[in-house]
Amino acid sequence: MGKVILTGDRPTGKLHLGHYVGSLQRRVQLQNQGDYDRMFVFMADVQALTDNADNPEKIRQNIIEVALDYLSAGLDPEKCTLYIQSRIPELAELTVYLENLVSVSRVQRNPTVKTEIKMRNFEANIPLGFFCYPVSQAADIAAFKATTVPAGEDQEPMLELTRELVRRFNQIYAPVLVEPNIMLPENSSSRRLPGTDGKEKMSKSLGNCIYLSDDKDTVWQKVRSMYTDPSHVNIDDPGHLEGNTVFTYLDAFSSEEDFADFWPDYKTLDDLKAAYTHGGVGDMKCKKFLNKILNKMLDPIRVRRHQYEQDIPEIYNILKKGSDKAREVAAQTMDEVRKSMRIDYFEDQQLIQQQAEKYKAK
Repeated sequence: MGKVILTGDRPTGKLHLGHYVGSLQRRVQLQNQGDYDRMFVFMADVQALTDNADNPEKIRQNIIEVALDYLSAGLDPEKCTLYIQSRIPELAELTVYLENLVSVSRVQRNPTVKTEIKMRNFEANIPLGFFCYPVSQAADIAAFKATTVPAGEDQEPMLELTRELVRRFNQIYAPVLVEPNIMLPENSSSRRLPGTDGKEKMSKSLGNCIYLSDDKDTVWQKVRSMYTDPSHVNIDDPGHLEGNTVFTYLDAFSSEEDFADFWPDYKTLDDLKAAYTHGGVGDMKCKKFLNKILNKMLDPIRVRRHQYEQDIPEIYNILKKGSDKAREVAAQTMDEVRKSMRIDYFEDQQLIQQQAEKYKAK
């Protein structure tokens, strides 16, 4: 199938700036460059249910939110296949086969799993579906023979497990599946965007997100409350950049053009950083600058979202068409998987003939 991109998101809420700089922005660029033969982008509702099993309505309502975010950010259903994970039952089948090829201890060693179990307070009572979701994620990737997965660096352990499972499957059965590579964001500051409160990661559950769908007033409220440098009490005090959320965001989003447009006193971010660390630049002025940059970026996204919101039935139609197309691909892979595992009983005419002759001879 050539060079294939696959990536997706859990539909547990609207997408935020962490999603945008971590992978969504890159997806749009890759889609438009046309260097890949196929591109699949999906809503991982099955994975989302692993820790929301008692609240499926949350997932149900957020499918449309994520779809609107995808389309408003620039994903084009004519250039990439948008689909819903649960509409591809072949993924669940492949998950079961791959689970036979990995140990419990191997999954337990995954640092991403450890972090997420702790974040959800699952230490004493881990849902089995949640514990096994790295294998489900491997099936998502392998079923489409993805060669490239755009994601943040926190997903590298997941990709390594996927590669291990693919290698093991191919060694035991036949070289059917493809080992994927991760594609990290080009800007290192975008690889793990912190929350507005300075916490390590922007997260819906922590309430420290700026959403792609936030209006201008909401963005400003969140930027204004951002964590900066607690020791920078007076404007003349030297400021510190390490752990300063505002400057982390400026690293991720600002350009020289932004300085020319909004803060011509400085030509580059390095100039601003030098002035800030020397003393004489206030945090509020930096926040106002960041606010202008973010709203400049979000304005066209807001316009496109408003347009798509006018025809919600068509959004569902796009997702259904994409899911049907994706299922055809996954079904073809599963035909190969079953054949390689020798469980394609009804299609294996040689097996049927052998068995017939075996019992005729008795």
